[in-house]
Amino acid sequence: MGEDMKNNRARNTALVLIGAGVFLLLDRTVGFFPILAVILILLGIHRVRSRKERKGYVLMGIGAVILFGDHLTIVIAVVLISLGLFFIRSKQVHKDDTYIQKQKLVDSVRLGREPWIMRNTSTWYLVGETYIDLSLAILEQKETTVILQGIVGDIDIKVPDDIGVSVTASIMFGQLHIADQREAGVMNKVVWQSDNYVHSDHKVKLVLSFIVGDIKVKVL
Repeated sequence: MGEDMKNNRARNTALVLIGAGVFLLLDRTVGFFPILAVILILLGIHRVRSRKERKGYVLMGIGAVILFGDHLTIVIAVVLISLGLFFIRSKQVHKDDTYIQKQKLVDSVRLGREPWIMRNTSTWYLVGETYIDLSLAILEQKETTVILQGIVGDIDIKVPDDIGVSVTASIMFGQLHIADQREAGVMNKVVWQSDNYVHSDHKVKLVLSFIVGDIKVKVL
């Protein structure tokens, strides 16, 4: 037991030293405040996912304010680039112009607690969360395309196994959990398609992209 405690103490000490070294390197190259801002935003996303929404949005807001105050020009540039890519992707992915397009600074969407009609949509937001349960969705078309894109996003989508689903998800900072695939850290992308997608009567194509995010797509 004494030996195990000694090994654990040594391992923890090593992790602390490594963490401190990485932090100092990042602080030297990136700066303290951007790192703090990203940490606060990620903590905020975790709080929102834990249903502590008020605290989560406060943390994300503080992180955003820090970023805005320290690197306003860079943040504005990132927002403009993200919006431009959003418009380009919407035109590329949707087969025609019959889709709903929305841009919001802050958004909170919850669909699935009662029957609802699912349509082709493209949504961009600065900070927001989206919860979608397709179990009660009314699909009017054989294939429905949904684009969710922005700066900070908390995405939770549930898909019943009788609906074919195709997912293209990417984040710069955060984590992805798409079906049985998990990715976390920096610059992650997952492209996944259910086995029944090709032959399914109803299909849903999801295109999800955020700078900072926690994206989860679960097949029921």
